[in-house]
Amino acid sequence: MSAIQNLHSFDPFADASKGDDLLPAGTEDYIHIRIQQRNGRKTLTTVQGIADDYDKKKLVKAFKKKFACNGTVIEHPEYGEVIQLQGDQRKNICQFLVEIGLAKDDQLKVQIGDFIRYHYNGSFQDGRQFDSSYDRGATVAGVVGVGRLITGMDRGLQGMCVNERRHLIVPPHLGYGSIGVAGLIPPDATLYFDVILLDIWNKEDKPQVTTLFRPPSCNRTVQDSDFVRYHYNGTLLDGTHFDSSYSKGSTYDTYIGSGWLIKGMDQGLLGTCAGERRKIIIPPFLAYGEKGYGTAIPPQASLVFHVLLVDLHNPKDGVQLETLVQPPECGRTAVAGDFIRYHYNGSLLDGTLFDSSYSRNHTYNTYIGQGYIIPGMDQGLQGVCIGEKRRITVPPHLAYGENGAGDKIPGSAVLVFDVHVIDFHNPADPVEVQTLVRPESCNETSRLRDYVRYHYNCSLMDGTRLFSSHDYGQPQEATLGANTVIEGLNTGLQGMCVGEQRRLVIPPHLGHGEHGARGVPGSAVLLFEVELVTLEEGLPEGYLFVWHGDPPGSLYQDMDRDQDGQIPLEEFSTFIKAQVAEGKGRLLPGQDPDKTIGDMFRNQDRNQDGTITSAELKLKSDEDQERTHEEL
Repeated sequence: MSAIQNLHSFDPFADASKGDDLLPAGTEDYIHIRIQQRNGRKTLTTVQGIADDYDKKKLVKAFKKKFACNGTVIEHPEYGEVIQLQGDQRKNICQFLVEIGLAKDDQLKVQIGDFIRYHYNGSFQDGRQFDSSYDRGATVAGVVGVGRLITGMDRGLQGMCVNERRHLIVPPHLGYGSIGVAGLIPPDATLYFDVILLDIWNKEDKPQVTTLFRPPSCNRTVQDSDFVRYHYNGTLLDGTHFDSSYSKGSTYDTYIGSGWLIKGMDQGLLGTCAGERRKIIIPPFLAYGEKGYGTAIPPQASLVFHVLLVDLHNPKDGVQLETLVQPPECGRTAVAGDFIRYHYNGSLLDGTLFDSSYSRNHTYNTYIGQGYIIPGMDQGLQGVCIGEKRRITVPPHLAYGENGAGDKIPGSAVLVFDVHVIDFHNPADPVEVQTLVRPESCNETSRLRDYVRYHYNCSLMDGTRLFSSHDYGQPQEATLGANTVIEGLNTGLQGMCVGEQRRLVIPPHLGHGEHGARGVPGSAVLLFEVELVTLEEGLPEGYLFVWHGDPPGSLYQDMDRDQDGQIPLEEFSTFIKAQVAEGKGRLLPGQDPDKTIGDMFRNQDRNQDGTITSAELKLKSDEDQERTHEEL
C-alpha cells in the first residue's frame, strides 16, 4: 500500500488512458524541468507542485498524452524554469524529459542505506501485542538494510514513503526464528507489524530547497554574513507542526553563516530574495541530530521549513539609490546644508507601507546633511534634482537600528523610500535670473524706485500653478524697492527692458518664508515668468515730486495766486498740476496725484493750520544737501 502526498487532489498513478483529467486545470501549458536531487536519484515535477516522490514512469506515461516534445525552455515568473508548449505540441512526452538522465524506477522511497524514523505496533496472530513504540513514547530510528533490524522488517520497510502505513506479516524465518526472544516472543512466531513511516534521510543528503514563489525583481540575494529577517512555519517531515514565527507575532532575525542557525537553514537561505517563499527540507545531521530539541523535535528528525524572507542586509551595506524619474533639466543638485521639500512613501522591504507624506497632504521639509533625519536619508537625498523621483533603500544601521520605531517599523528593518523632490534651496541662495526674451533695442532698464507694470505667471517648482496677472486682465503694478512685492521679485524685476521676459527662481527667504502665504506652502521655492510691460522712472527715496530743471525763482509768489500771503490746498494743488502738465516736473509715479499732492501740502503746512506761509515753504534741497533733486 502507499499513501502519497497529493497537493492537487489528482492521482498521477492512475492509468494514463484516462486522458486530460490527469493534470490540474491551468497546468497544461507548462512542464517544470527542474530536477530534484536526493541520494543521487532524480525525480520529475510539474509546474504546479506534483510531489517529489511520485513514480516517474507512471508520471511520464500521464504526460505522454498531454505534451509535445519541442517546447521552449523559458523562465516563468512564478515557477522558475519551465518548458512552454503550445497548440499541436501537446501530443507526446518531450524526448527532452527522457534524455535528461531520469533512470527507471527513480522514486523517493526507502532504499537500503537510508535512515528512517517510524512508529509501530507489534502483535501476534491472535492480536496480543508484544511491543509498541507508542507505549514507549518515542519513535524508532535506524538504518535500513544493514542488519540492524530483523530481516522481515528490513525488507518490509523498503519502498515506503513518508506517512505511508503498512501492515507487515513477518514469518518466523524472517523474524526471530526457532529461538524467539525469551519472555517476549515464542519460538517460530509469525509477527504482525502496523508501521507508519515518519521520516527518511540519507547521509549523502543536502538541504532540499524548493522555490515556491520568487519576486519578478530580485536585485540581490542572501549571502554569508548577511542579516536576515524571515517568517517561517516549521514541521516534521510527516507534517507535524513544531514551531512558527507567525504565532510569535514577529520575524526571526539572525545572521547567516555565523553559526547562529542550524547548518541546514544557514545553507537553505543562501540565494534567497526579499519576498521569496521557499520550502527547505533539512536532514537531521544538519538540524538537531541525535538529541533533537526539547519535546517538539525528536531525535534524528528531518525538518521542513516554509520560509518567507522579509528582508536582508549586510552590516557593510550603504544606502542604495535608484533613479526612477530624472527631469530633463537639472540646474543644480542638493548638497549638505540645503533645505529640501519632498513627498515620500516609506515601506519595508517586503512592500509593507509604514508612512507616507501624501496621506498628510503635506511635504516633508527639512535640512539635509545636518542630522535632522535618519543618516540614510541624509545621504540618499544629496545629489537629487528638483523634480527627481528616487528610490532610497536604507539598511537598519543607517535607519532605526535594532530597536525600530513605534509599532510600524520593526527592529533591524531595511527601509525603502520612494521620494519625489518638490524643491530645495540654500539659505544663502540669491534669486536665480534667466533671460528668456530681450529686445534688441534697450536704452533704459528698471531700477530701484522705478514704477513698473508687468505680467507674471507664478508656480511652484513642481509645476503647480499658483497665480497669474492674466487672471485679472491687466498687468501688475509696483514701485521697485517700496516693499510692495516680495524681495525676490523686487530684485528680479531690476535691470529689465520694456518687453523683456525673464524666468525667476526665488528661494523662500526672499519669498514668503517658512510660513508661506495664502495658497503658498511654507518654505516653498517660487518660479516666476515675468514680462515688463511699462516702465516709469521713479523718484529718489522720500521724494513725492521733482522738477526736471531748476524750480522757479519766485516760487512762493507763483503759488500764491491771489497774493494774500497764504497758500491754501487748492492753490497749491493747482500750481503742482500745472507744473506736471507743462512738463516742468513730475509726481511720484503709480500713486493717486491728489493723494500725493495732499501729502506734499501737509509736509509744508508745518503748523497744520490749513495754509502755507512763506516761512513754512522750503525746498527739499534746503533741508537735505545730499539730495541731487529738489522737492517740495
